[in-house]
Amino acid sequence: MDDFLSLALQRQSDRAFDASRPVEREKLERILEAARMSPSACNAQPWHFIVVDELELKNKVADATSTRLLGLNHFTKQAPVHIVIVEEKVNLTSGFGGWVKDKNFAWVDIGIAAAHICLAAEDEGLGSCILGWFDEDKMRKLLDIPSGKRILLDVIIGYSTQADRPKKRKETEQVISYNKY
Repeated sequence: MDDFLSLALQRQSDRAFDASRPVEREKLERILEAARMSPSACNAQPWHFIVVDELELKNKVADATSTRLLGLNHFTKQAPVHIVIVEEKVNLTSGFGGWVKDKNFAWVDIGIAAAHICLAAEDEGLGSCILGWFDEDKMRKLLDIPSGKRILLDVIIGYSTQADRPKKRKETEQVISYNKY
C-alpha cells in the first residue's frame, strides 16, 4: 500500500514536456492496458481511446485544445502523445441503472480510466495532464470521430520537464468524515 500512496503523492498535472523525447511504444501499451482494465459500472467499458502520436496530427489536436483568448493549454504541443477519450454507449444494465439513479455512469467510468492512465504514466516515469477544454468539433473532424460521439477528455503524456511541486489540498477534516457528514 505504501507504494501506491507514494505514486499518488508523486503524480501531478504536468504542463511542460520534452518535445524531442518520444514515449516508448512499450510504455504506452502498458498505460493503455491499465486504462482498458479500469473498472466500469456493470462492466460497460464506455470508452474508446484514440492515441495521437503522429507529429503533424498531434500538433493539430494540440491546437484544438488551446485558446489564445483565455491563455489555456498553450503547452499541449510539447507533449508527444495525446490520448483522446471518446464516450461509447453503455450496456443495458449500466444505462438503466444510470437512468434510475440519475447518474451518468459513463462519465464516472471515463474519469476512472483517465486516472488509471495518469497513474500508469507516472509509474512509467512520464508526466501527464487531463484536459477537458478543447474544440470538440475540430477534434472530431481531425480524428474522424462520428458526429454522434462525445469526446470527453484528452490526456497528454510525455517526459515532464516541470519541477515537482507541493500538493495543495484541503485539510483531512474538511474532506473526510466517518459514519456521518
